Amino acid sequence: MKTFLFSHFSFLKRSALLLGSLFLGQVLSAQTSSTLEPPAPHDSAYYARMQWFDNAKLGIFIHWGIYAVDGVSESWSFFNNNVPYDKYMAQSKGFTASNYNPAEWADLIKESGAQYTVITTKHHDGMALWNTKQSKLNVVKQTPAKRDLITPFAEEVRKRGIHLGTYYSLLDWSHPDYPNHTRTSVRYDIKKDPARWQKFCKFNMAELNEVNTNWKPDLIWFDGDWEQTAETWNAPSVIKMLRKTNPNVIINSRIQGYGDYATPEIGAPVVRPKARYWELCYTINDSWGYQQGDTNFKSKQFLLTTFVDCLSKGGNLLLDITPKADGTIPQENIDVLKAFGRWTKKHAEAIYNTRAGVPGDYFIGYTTVNPQKTTLYLYLPYKPVEKVMVKGIVNNIKDIRVVGQTEKPTYTLYNKLSWSEVPGVLYIDVPERLLDENITVLALDLEGELKVYQGEGQVVTAN
Repeated sequence: MKTFLFSHFSFLKRSALLLGSLFLGQVLSAQTSSTLEPPAPHDSAYYARMQWFDNAKLGIFIHWGIYAVDGVSESWSFFNNNVPYDKYMAQSKGFTASNYNPAEWADLIKESGAQYTVITTKHHDGMALWNTKQSKLNVVKQTPAKRDLITPFAEEVRKRGIHLGTYYSLLDWSHPDYPNHTRTSVRYDIKKDPARWQKFCKFNMAELNEVNTNWKPDLIWFDGDWEQTAETWNAPSVIKMLRKTNPNVIINSRIQGYGDYATPEIGAPVVRPKARYWELCYTINDSWGYQQGDTNFKSKQFLLTTFVDCLSKGGNLLLDITPKADGTIPQENIDVLKAFGRWTKKHAEAIYNTRAGVPGDYFIGYTTVNPQKTTLYLYLPYKPVEKVMVKGIVNNIKDIRVVGQTEKPTYTLYNKLSWSEVPGVLYIDVPERLLDENITVLALDLEGELKVYQGEGQVVTAN
């Protein structure tokens, strides 16, 4: 995958995003305002097909391929000349999928609380995980697995009500008609041999058509677009072809600007992305595919905190797991998904269907609101030293709850003065017995739609 880090943004762009996010993307005409989300220039059909994605919040990414045999970087290991191409492709002899149980995979994804999953149908190495009619380079013809690995998985996830996403690499470093082979080896120049390029495009469209018609995915997750322009990829025709038979398919951003949502990778955004819909794709250790030598696993607490960070900015988390060549999922992956499952089950109301909350000026931490904006959720990935402070909330408080608990915390409102428009400061006492083992969630039920004060405080002058 092509690493996309938000730290690569220019200072000016970061500054513009920060200014745009400070006040929820709105120009204020008064000192109080509803929390509105920035508009996007799209039609009603766009919003309709994006609704399930917007509400889903958690997805599970699956990188599975022959690269798991030796535990090398998927495709990149030969492209970067770290492993000879022939040695890389020889891994196909060890790709057995002998313990592959798609029902168990689907059960684990369901248990995690994920609402969708994205599986690699073909990575940049060109090895398809189904019996494509367009090439002999697939696991049915080239590996001991000798079967289509995508169809049974698609069937199992749909039985469980999980949305299906299919990853597909636009580039194919193994295909004889694709111009690039490795970082130092190029087959030909597209400008000098456009007919050869069109031959590859015809192959690509035919394979994509198989993916689209075989499984009617809810989401197509493109990758590899960076090597060509939108015009060269013929991106508009690709989208038109996919939507002709699958009109509601959602497409990620990696098709040179013709997708539906943004897909930052690894580098969590510091400020909310400008895109209305977005998803952070993220690894459990440092690798996308299985690498037995990579033991740098992130803690469950770290990953859950990253998840609520995404929620607080109105985005999704697409968390990657790395099956072995025989189809077993590493225990470290299983443990993380089960930890997510415990937490998401307990805090479902504060996860699914939520929207971005208030800026950090109001609460030092992560926040979301319900769709009606009548409940503000506060996430506490720590044990409060004293009381939890919230300021700038104009609304009267109807109730304060600890999500998943019956006992309620106590709270006090200070400095709510009849002669001042400045709201009081709310202090919430959350005793240790009410804290979650990972992240505690407080729900502030409000009278009316959330309104926040954005003034500079009350200044009193003597007459």
